[in-house]
Amino acid sequence: MMDKNNIRPNNIEAEQNLLGVILTNNENINKVSDILREENFFLPLHAKIYKGINILVNKGLLADPITLKNYFQKEELFKNSQTSSYSYLLKLVEEAQLNTDVVTLSKSIYESYIRRKIIELGEKYIIKAKQENIEEEGQGLMEEMEQELYTLASIGMYNNKVYTLMESVKNALERIEKSLKSDKDVSGVDTGYIELNKYTGGFQESDLIIIAGRPSMGKTALAVNIALRAAKYFVQEKNEKVKSIAFFSLEMSAEQLASRILAIETKIDGSKIRIGKVNKQEFIDLSEQISKLQQIPIIIDDTPALTISAIRTKARRMKREHNIGMLVIDYLQLINGTGKNKMNRVQEVAEISQTLKAIAKELSIPVLTASQLSRAVESREDKRPLLSDLRESGNIEQDADIVMFIYREEYYLTRKKTLSADEEKKIEEVENIAEIHIAKQRNGPVGYFRLRYDNKTTTFDNLQEG
Repeated sequence: MMDKNNIRPNNIEAEQNLLGVILTNNENINKVSDILREENFFLPLHAKIYKGINILVNKGLLADPITLKNYFQKEELFKNSQTSSYSYLLKLVEEAQLNTDVVTLSKSIYESYIRRKIIELGEKYIIKAKQENIEEEGQGLMEEMEQELYTLASIGMYNNKVYTLMESVKNALERIEKSLKSDKDVSGVDTGYIELNKYTGGFQESDLIIIAGRPSMGKTALAVNIALRAAKYFVQEKNEKVKSIAFFSLEMSAEQLASRILAIETKIDGSKIRIGKVNKQEFIDLSEQISKLQQIPIIIDDTPALTISAIRTKARRMKREHNIGMLVIDYLQLINGTGKNKMNRVQEVAEISQTLKAIAKELSIPVLTASQLSRAVESREDKRPLLSDLRESGNIEQDADIVMFIYREEYYLTRKKTLSADEEKKIEEVENIAEIHIAKQRNGPVGYFRLRYDNKTTTFDNLQEG
């Protein structure tokens, strides 16, 4: 005898009624096909009837007890029973409550399915947690379980909004109207840089932005400067709940990142801050700046060697708890994949860049990440980066909405052993100047502009503050 306590959540009556209503009027399948799949049914027989109805309807044929009966004659339910498949299908039609809303029935069936899957997941991870595996740490299990729960939540189709063209146009118009009413020329997250805002309109929701450069070009510094300026913008927005910046620092510790921010804000040499060799006035300036920085909404995670799934998990949590409006990662090549492509780094980086884009879209925030460039740059006479220099994967270029390169000619000229007269003159022209090349922008123009760069404080400033 079956223990009632072990029966999984189900709503067999709803399944029967839904199938009966659809068999009575096949048009009803169009109302529920985006909500239910065959695996959502509790009884395998009902799943097969639903599948059979879909097959016939998709072929342009009528699905009713007569056309379906031959598909189910060998079903286990009918083998040792006096009931035929035709009788069962006919019963579904006869007992169907035609005034019932099919969408409501579908949601009820789906809810029971979700509860069954949650129980299955719980049982699966209880067993995994009890089996101590040296290759599988508790943290990894937790991330894996959260990923499965998220996937389960994502496939609930009736929560996914499908937009008509009119709705989409209306949303776009509302965003434009909001931008017109604002005294700023940005519709997205204000980067704090005049020319960058002109090109992009600010960083937009769902965008993946890549800042790429060779070592010592200042890609991390620019990412930190943008994060700081964007965080100040969020404070100025004066929303009911202030947005924050999530900064994943995979290379520097939180303390090192904080030291950089102090150097940027106080204009004190970063090396003096690092070793603690500041004078009395500088210490006063630092103390005053620290109290101001308490109001800046930046959340730092300096966990090293994070996997892309861990970043996704943490980002979701930060979105719930801290209302993050932008995610910054330093840097892409330090992120580990999920392990599926461990033997192929190109595929692993492709997986990472695809997931970063998915995070941006899922959380409706811009995701900004620094990225390395290949050594091919160094072998050319003109060392300005090209899209083909993106290290380890063409997928970075494909997945990114914006790709920006940093190039500082001063860096290369000052490292030459001998300089011509023209090169010495050139050094004076490019001193403290960084070129920013927007090499790709999916929804806007490409182009070039310059920023002032102070290597001692790692500060990027507009050439003309506006």
